[in-house]
Amino acid sequence: MVDDTFAFIIHPIQIKKDVARKFPLLGKILTEGQINFFSRFFPPVYLSEIEGIRSVATGRELKGWLIAAPYTPPTMMSLPVNMVYDKIVACGHMAEELGAKILGLGAYTSVVGDAGKTIADRLNIPVTTGDSYTITMAVEAIREAARVMDIDMREATVAVVGATGAIGKTCAEMLAGESAKLILVGRRVEPLEELRDLCAGKAADVAISTSMDAIYDADLILTVTSAVHEVIQPQHLKPGAVVCDVARPRDVSKRVAAERDDVLVIEGGMIEIPGQPDFHFDFGFPPRHAYACMAETMALALEQRYEDYTIGKDITVAQALEIGAIADRHGFRLSGFRSFEQPVTAEQIAAVRERAAAHRKTWARV
Repeated sequence: MVDDTFAFIIHPIQIKKDVARKFPLLGKILTEGQINFFSRFFPPVYLSEIEGIRSVATGRELKGWLIAAPYTPPTMMSLPVNMVYDKIVACGHMAEELGAKILGLGAYTSVVGDAGKTIADRLNIPVTTGDSYTITMAVEAIREAARVMDIDMREATVAVVGATGAIGKTCAEMLAGESAKLILVGRRVEPLEELRDLCAGKAADVAISTSMDAIYDADLILTVTSAVHEVIQPQHLKPGAVVCDVARPRDVSKRVAAERDDVLVIEGGMIEIPGQPDFHFDFGFPPRHAYACMAETMALALEQRYEDYTIGKDITVAQALEIGAIADRHGFRLSGFRSFEQPVTAEQIAAVRERAAAHRKTWARV
């Protein structure tokens, strides 16, 4: 009998494609606008039972459930926040009825309103957004991407886009100690100035900007805005740049993939789940792999830390490091990169390096 349990909420992001994963006919015949409209009236959707997760440290097994909040990102942005809370809480009640002992909030359900606080207050089980482990693994992914692209982080210029958000802020604090220059990009000057002061005195010289043009000078870019639309375009990137896109929906335009074969775009890294996990649902990842936010929920359950963990918009570096250590102990690992829903191979990385080297000789900034 499995005593440790969790549930995780996801929702459509690539709207037609994601709806078709559960409802093939609806995903085929409905337009994106129709799905956005009708999603307001759908109840929570049970997706699957997750089994086979096993800690390498304790041998304990874990069972979980995937639940879909039918709202799409545009719907969540357009509705009153209390209506969105009600839908997420309804998903939480489904999790409680299934027997989950902790609930993870995925994608936009983790950032809406007060980032999980109200949801946690209205449920009888603890809640986490998974953002602490997302931070840890985003920074680790940037380190690994720098390594494979032959970029020395200690001499590199690193940019954080969406730097004043919950994830961006803590990533910036961590990266300030590992880079030569840090560029913080956000929408408002005052929070950027506060973050600059927080990051000052470490290894990096820190600059701030409200313009996306500022990231052109960066060797490594970590982007994690809560924008509904893409914010990074081909002209924002120099040859050889690495972009780690942690945002969902993504921050990097598909035009980058189509037009810039001299930059490396990754999606924050895939997490390999310990044991022989079977999600019984295709959410777009290879077998045995998941997002970091999912992995945080699983790791907390294996650790039997049934308490609210990452909620609210203030996440400390210590908290990110703690969940990193917990996940590492139970066997969660960074395992490869994805780019625009496709695995990134060593051959592709080598080709990007080669083209970047060639383009640097003739490249002119637009």
